Amino acid sequence: MRNFNLIAPGRVAPALLLAGLLAACGKKEEAKQAGPPPATPVAVYKVQAEDVVSADTYPATVVPLNEVQLLAEVTGYLTDIYVQDGQKVTKGQRLYAIDRTRYAAAADQARAQLQVARTNYVRVAKDAERYRRLAEQDAIALQQVDISKADVANAQSQIAAAQAALRSVELDVRHSVITAPLTGTIGIAQVKLGGLVTQGQTLINTVSAEDPIAVDVNIGEQDIARFAKLQQAKGVRKDSIFTLQVPGGQTYKLPGKIVTIDRAVDPQTGTLKVRVQFPNPRRLLKAGMNTTLRVLNQDTGEQLVIPARAVTEQMGEFYVYVVGDSSKVSQRKVLTGTKVKDKTVVRQGLKAGETIVSDGIQNLHEGSKIQVGDPTKPASAQGAAPAGTGK
Repeated sequence: MRNFNLIAPGRVAPALLLAGLLAACGKKEEAKQAGPPPATPVAVYKVQAEDVVSADTYPATVVPLNEVQLLAEVTGYLTDIYVQDGQKVTKGQRLYAIDRTRYAAAADQARAQLQVARTNYVRVAKDAERYRRLAEQDAIALQQVDISKADVANAQSQIAAAQAALRSVELDVRHSVITAPLTGTIGIAQVKLGGLVTQGQTLINTVSAEDPIAVDVNIGEQDIARFAKLQQAKGVRKDSIFTLQVPGGQTYKLPGKIVTIDRAVDPQTGTLKVRVQFPNPRRLLKAGMNTTLRVLNQDTGEQLVIPARAVTEQMGEFYVYVVGDSSKVSQRKVLTGTKVKDKTVVRQGLKAGETIVSDGIQNLHEGSKIQVGDPTKPASAQGAAPAGTGK
């Protein structure tokens, strides 16, 4: 038979309690020997103001301020070309001629009809005067006098009709020669010499003014008040409010100004068209060119800037870690503005001279102790060092 040593139930709890207390004391002793957690190595940045040129960008298309399509105003064959494609032309200059043979003949016929009408008027006018004298002597019936007066009125109407017909055909003769409607540059002709053109249908060429020229941009409804204010702004800034970036990344150096804001918002896109005029003396801007319009914003001038990597985002709000006393950090909410290269404008939340953490923020929390060092290396490898300031 086996013998079992039994422990009374009342003695089990004190034994377990004693073991737990001994274990806890051991852990506290280990923690006391280990000391406080090491400071987190970070890089810091001293907040200061810098001269910032900040702009918003909008896709833009170059458009002429004045452009006219040259449509054939009479039907016929193109008989003469007086200019070369792409040539600069002046208002009133002859550009093209359409065969005018039949229009000149119609004009000659209309002049002849006018002369017939005038001759007929002279005849009926003399007859009417003769009948009037006879009527004074009671030598003719009054009915004949009335008829003569009606003949005179008809002859006058025939003259007016003949004159109108002559003006119409003379207009066709003039329209057979196409002249420049404005001073500008002519494009590439759409009709070759000898080609048939149809009145009101055939596009022969296009003339557009190139200096000055403009760009069109579409802005959102939230920008309408801002652009309306810019249109009314007076004075010139050292950096133009409006500048262009042309294909190839180059900046167009001549400044622009708003000339037109469209009357209504496009209901389909929710945007409003704005036209900005630019001088174009060297003809570098061409109609249809795709460019980028840069518009200076409120962050231009002396602004507080910090490294963009120093900012963290939480639920749509932005925060930085500010270095305080005893090399401890506190998280602070900031209002950020435009990004300029690798930096961000801070509109609210910081003051010049304050020090923030620029690198190593992923290892921080409210009240963390820091040391200035290499954030990519552990604190134990760098040794303790007091927090400082610098870029």
